[in-house]
Amino acid sequence: MPKFCSEDIMENKQGKPKPRWRVLIGSRSFGKAFPEHLIQLKEAGCEAIENTIGRAYCEMELLEELPGMDAIITGTDQLTAKVINAADTLKTIVKHGVGLDTIDLEAARARGIVVSCAPGAMQDSVADLTLALMLTAARKIVPAHLGTREGSWKAFFGMELKDKALGIIGLGRIGKAVCRRAQGFGMRVIAYDLYPDKDFAEANNVTFVTLEELLRTADVVSLHAACENIEKPIIGTSELDKMKTTALLINTARGQLVDEKALVDALREGKISGAGLDVFVKEPPTGSHLLELDNVVLTPHIGGQTMDGLRRMGEMTIENCLRALRGEPPLYRVV
Repeated sequence: MPKFCSEDIMENKQGKPKPRWRVLIGSRSFGKAFPEHLIQLKEAGCEAIENTIGRAYCEMELLEELPGMDAIITGTDQLTAKVINAADTLKTIVKHGVGLDTIDLEAARARGIVVSCAPGAMQDSVADLTLALMLTAARKIVPAHLGTREGSWKAFFGMELKDKALGIIGLGRIGKAVCRRAQGFGMRVIAYDLYPDKDFAEANNVTFVTLEELLRTADVVSLHAACENIEKPIIGTSELDKMKTTALLINTARGQLVDEKALVDALREGKISGAGLDVFVKEPPTGSHLLELDNVVLTPHIGGQTMDGLRRMGEMTIENCLRALRGEPPLYRVV
């Protein structure tokens, strides 16, 4: 990241540096693994107000915290229209990530607030976890590990990935990264996307199909679709009924893409073989029946939690934030 000169910092009457901008840190991960990212903000003239509650801010909390702020670096904070309209000095909303489903973009646009995100920073991290969940579910690694640790020596019969069909719903940056990895295991890739990238498909031997054909054909269904403006989950009872009884469902995108009650029923009744989930409708999924099942692998939304990805995402976030505060176009503007 570039260093920013002292021209970005005003001085008070005593000649000491005075912050030019106030930045609320909503994201729980920004500045944690790399404290130097907070230092870079401060050196550029920002007062960084860190997240001390250990979770995303809810609407009521933001109504108190956000007024008087020039920027917010957000994770999954509830940036509703009510919050945005009450943020009297807010100039920019900077997503520390890519998902925008917790930000009311229309309210931001109406207020002239610049919204940006950090695409591409985490795609390899999420793609790696997707394959990890796929392999873990396919080879029943969790029950095998637990049984071995407890003194059992029981064999668990799983599924090879070679020659199996991987159905990717949402062939964007992450979906493409998953595609390349899966082909390394000898999988055949089919995909469903509202805006198909035909050049990528042709170059990488991917076949675009209807959602129904994907569900009926795929041995593994992996979700990588956006969550903004969806009226109902992409995967519900009807979709699960179409899947093979031997199929796996992997979700490292957003919990809202799946009807969790329908998924629990499908897993219990053997309508599908298993699932690997990194995301949930409610996080953490306290009280969810998913926690009771042996044929599902669960991780606590760690898709992007690698040192490599967090470094890239932090650098992009800082650049987006400071550019917007200085009145310059951010690297990746959404609104």
